Amino acid sequence: MKARQALAIILLSGSTAVATLWGYNHFMVPKTYTYSQDSSKIPVNYAKFFNGENKFSGGPVDFTDAASIAIPATVHIKTKTNRIASNNLPRKNPFSDLFGIDPDDFFGDRSRSMPEMASGSGVIISEDGYIVTNNHVIDGADEVAVTLSNKKSFKAKIVATDPSSDLAVVKIDAKGLPFLLYGNSDDVKIGQWVLAVGYPLYLETTVTAGIVSAKGRSLDINTRQSKSPIESFIQTDAAVNPGNSGGPLINTEGKLVGINSAIASPTGSYAGYSFTIPVNIVKKIVGDLMKYGTPQRAYLGIQYAKDNLSDEAKKQAGINDEEGVYVMEVTPNGAAAESGIKKGDLITKLNGVIINNGAEMVGQIATYRPGDKVLVNYKREGKEYSTNIILRNNSGTTDVVKNSVLDKLGAELVPLGKKDAGSLGIKGGILVKGIDEKGLFSKTKMEEGFIILKVNGEEVTTMDEFRKALESAGNASIKLEGVYPNYEGAFTYPLRINNDE
Repeated sequence: MKARQALAIILLSGSTAVATLWGYNHFMVPKTYTYSQDSSKIPVNYAKFFNGENKFSGGPVDFTDAASIAIPATVHIKTKTNRIASNNLPRKNPFSDLFGIDPDDFFGDRSRSMPEMASGSGVIISEDGYIVTNNHVIDGADEVAVTLSNKKSFKAKIVATDPSSDLAVVKIDAKGLPFLLYGNSDDVKIGQWVLAVGYPLYLETTVTAGIVSAKGRSLDINTRQSKSPIESFIQTDAAVNPGNSGGPLINTEGKLVGINSAIASPTGSYAGYSFTIPVNIVKKIVGDLMKYGTPQRAYLGIQYAKDNLSDEAKKQAGINDEEGVYVMEVTPNGAAAESGIKKGDLITKLNGVIINNGAEMVGQIATYRPGDKVLVNYKREGKEYSTNIILRNNSGTTDVVKNSVLDKLGAELVPLGKKDAGSLGIKGGILVKGIDEKGLFSKTKMEEGFIILKVNGEEVTTMDEFRKALESAGNASIKLEGVYPNYEGAFTYPLRINNDE
């Protein structure tokens, strides 16, 4: 019987590193290939590879210029997080109850602060010190330090983060820095050469080469950081390891095409494939973080079939094997519903870009903001249609979303649908679909599935009403009232929000 080998998806920042150095020679000999057959018999798929003389145009590939552009703009990010580590004794000494005293009063608190160190990479995107990295590189850090390729070091300030896409922006106080230009990840082709640059395994700047092996990959890895992950990775075989997180993936022109984020590995180190956040997503989200402090997330207003559905689940849902995104549900009064999209439709294009799966759709939508208009092509009962959709935010409007009181809650919130509200005999409410362990809701006894009906006695049925009710409370104590489906009675949760922060 053969043993099965588990494949883990590993985020690339690292707190420890054991380096194994591999050496190899790679000789690239320029050649011109001539196709000897009659050109009239060449299959259509091969036609684009031939020039007027019926020859391949392949030649030498030189990475030196691209590497020389990227190395000065790639930085080493080191973080320190202060944690309290105990000696595993109960915090309250059992002798306290017997003698009315606590031995710790005599000997001191035997827990101690132990800083955790971590390391990752980043890429400079402006001459005045703005740097892009992964959220997981700096998440929870008390101190962030940035070292340039010339060994100069700076303390960095975290500007803003987006756990959903695993992106973050930090800033150092410097001028005249080298920076990378944005490329276009939509133009990236499977099979093209790319370079990964970073500081893996605590080494100095390291450049590796590989090819793009796939696009539109979803790994469900960002679910560790967010209840609403954005994933549409570029997959390459450029060697990356822990410490490469946040570093650039560049094309042979030296332009940024993505931010390296994860590897697929059975060992925890490089084993063949790495995954990169496409630069078109990076460019849009980083722009939002720098301008608004939070992403301007756009939504189509649909629930779609996941790419890893089993054949049985597809059959039950009536999904065939056509390429595209099958619409499982349409959000009432959402952008798609207003434009005529219905359950059972198959979305095939967004603004002319072919959509083969859910990850590709998520990646395209992530490059737009609420209020943007997109042309959606879809199939319904075998016929092709198109419609213009004005994307909306998660509140169902096209307004700019700033860091608001909702961000402090640490929860995935959606308005309760009319059908669900009717089945419960209520007008509406706010459904708590998920609770993040770092938000304010996690400090209450609230559970996922709770439906918020009132804030300080005021009924709320939309996200806008809920936000305004929280803001109007100021810094006073807030009382959230609501119900759980299938449970009798009302539940109340007290909450305090500092709206001055």
